Amino acid sequence: MSTFVHRYELDTSRPTVKQAARDAAMRVLLPAVALWAALVGVGFLIVGPLNDLPAGNPVEQWFADHRTPTMNTVSEWVGRLGMTEVVIGVTVLTVALVWWRTRQWWFAAVPALAVSVQSLVFITASALVTRERPDVKHLDEAPPTSSFPSGHTGASTALWFTLALLAQRITHPVLRAVVTVVCVLIPFAVAVSRLYRGMHGPADVTFGLVNGAVCVVLAWGYLRRSTPERR
Repeated sequence: MSTFVHRYELDTSRPTVKQAARDAAMRVLLPAVALWAALVGVGFLIVGPLNDLPAGNPVEQWFADHRTPTMNTVSEWVGRLGMTEVVIGVTVLTVALVWWRTRQWWFAAVPALAVSVQSLVFITASALVTRERPDVKHLDEAPPTSSFPSGHTGASTALWFTLALLAQRITHPVLRAVVTVVCVLIPFAVAVSRLYRGMHGPADVTFGLVNGAVCVVLAWGYLRRSTPERR
C-alpha cells in the first residue's frame, strides 16, 4: 500500500506525452469500461428483477420524516461539495497547485483523470439505467440525469479521495492525519446529504461511492512507475 500511495515520489522519471496517453488508455479507460458494464448491470438488476429495491424505501422515508430547518441548511451546504461547479473548480485548482509544487505534469494530471473518468462512467451509465428518484419530497431541483448511480457522491469521492492520497505528502503527522480523515469523510457526508434531501436512495449513493473510489485507484495507478519497496 505504501508503495502504491508514494509511487510518484519513488519514481520521478519524466514520461513522454505519448507514454502517458498510452498508459491512461490501457490502465484507466479499459478497466473503466468494465466498471461501467458492472454499474449498468447492477442498475438494470435494480430497476428490473429487484423491483426498484423497495427495501430502501423506509430509509428514504425516514430521512424525509426527520427533516429540520437546521439540517436542511446543513445538508444543502454539504451537498455543494459534490456539485459539478465545485468539483471542477477544486480539481482545476488542485491540478495547478500540484503542477506548480512538483513540476510534474504527469502527476498533476491524476486528479483531473479521476474526476473526468468518474463523470464519464456516471453520465453514460445513468443515461441507460434511467432509475426514478425516491418517492419523497425533493429538496433540490432534480438534474436531467437519473437516480442511479449518484453523481454528487461519485464526483465528491473521486475528488476528495484523491486529495486524501495527495495529503500523504504532508510531513507533519498530525496535520496529515487530520487532512486525510476530513477528505475521506466528505464523500460520505455528501452521500448522507443526498439521502436526506430525497434525491437518491441507498443503492444510488453506495454505487456512487464505488464508482468514485474505483476511478481514484485507476487514476492514481495510471502511469507505469518503477517503485521498489520503501524502507
